[in-house]
Amino acid sequence: MRFKRRVAITGLGAISALGTGNGITTGTGAVLDAMRTGRGGIGPITHFDASRLSVKIAAEVPGFSPEAHFDRRQLLMMDRVSQFAVVAAREAMAGIDRAAYQPSRCGVLMGASLGQTTIDASYHALYAENAARLPPLIIPRTMPNAPASLIAMEFGFTGACFATASACASSTHAIGLAGQMVQSGMLDLVICGGSDASLCLGYLKAWDGLRVLSQDTCRPFSRDRSGLVIGEGAGVLVLEAWDQARARGASVQAEFLGFGMNADAGDLTAPSAQGAAAAIQAALDDAGLAPPAVDYVNAHGTGTRLNDRTETQALHHVFGRHAVRLAVSSSKSMHGHCLNAAGGIEAVVTALALRDGLVPPTLGHREADPECDLDYVPNVGRRAPIGVALSNSFAFGGLNAVLVFGHAP
Repeated sequence: MRFKRRVAITGLGAISALGTGNGITTGTGAVLDAMRTGRGGIGPITHFDASRLSVKIAAEVPGFSPEAHFDRRQLLMMDRVSQFAVVAAREAMAGIDRAAYQPSRCGVLMGASLGQTTIDASYHALYAENAARLPPLIIPRTMPNAPASLIAMEFGFTGACFATASACASSTHAIGLAGQMVQSGMLDLVICGGSDASLCLGYLKAWDGLRVLSQDTCRPFSRDRSGLVIGEGAGVLVLEAWDQARARGASVQAEFLGFGMNADAGDLTAPSAQGAAAAIQAALDDAGLAPPAVDYVNAHGTGTRLNDRTETQALHHVFGRHAVRLAVSSSKSMHGHCLNAAGGIEAVVTALALRDGLVPPTLGHREADPECDLDYVPNVGRRAPIGVALSNSFAFGGLNAVLVFGHAP
């Protein structure tokens, strides 16, 4: 790419276990409050009977009422995952004048997410209740591009619209590709990120089988960490051409600087320090930055023994002596591992950290691990100026994606 336009992040939207404020438009405010206060959203599962699960905790979105956001006809077409996506997109687009842009120059890129709650209910009806027929709208409710398509319909955007599928790096890939599309001039504005609503019996029973879930809470990088905690929600950003955003007087939250991605081409589930390091370096190269320019890393930080150790090794490899001066935290300790939405929610957290000079904490950190020897901002966030930040996503399948954001001057 010979010429790159600057890219502004002008909108942020979130739905998470950290709360939805008044239930309508303040999901990002709840995330920021949790970052300030060190409040987490992990707790007992209440949305369904979890007695058949060996792990009975999750990071559920509290107090979300679909009827507060959509009419009955809309809800017939929308799984919970699409509801989250559209509500977060509305928050991100609040205050942005759509008339300032041509619809064909605006797009939507979202991480691919199946309508798991619809699938679970349908399979139960078919196999447990011997239903003779199923509702006719199951396919459009569950297709992985439904969140992206419904957002495009919500705002009338007719430019590129698709979903990226790379497990828990899906949202990060969507944001990175969206940034590149704006940089290249292909689009002027993109709504991007991801959503996930997989807290249902069938899907969590499958995660039970992997034996990577924690029984109590998520403790990334702590010596006594015991696994990850599944969450749900959505994280959405609006990326715009910098000059156009400034010309219309937009409030810029942060700047998209670069993106790196690669594949380990190794193990299907075990992470690779070499692959992660290469993706981080690729992102820095794309941004034209040297490692010492980075102040903060929002780590993938799942809370599993192997992942946290491997990510620490990757950071040491890329940053060398500067690694010990980095602030590194995992916001999954607050909002859980939101799977296909993880990169979107964590990108929102990273943008807020840059905007407000607030390093979010890693909750649950109780004991230093010799193999995880960086500054993980244990339990209490801190005020600090942040000029450049990374957001890491390292997914099953060996798919790595890293975003570089900067403080908006």
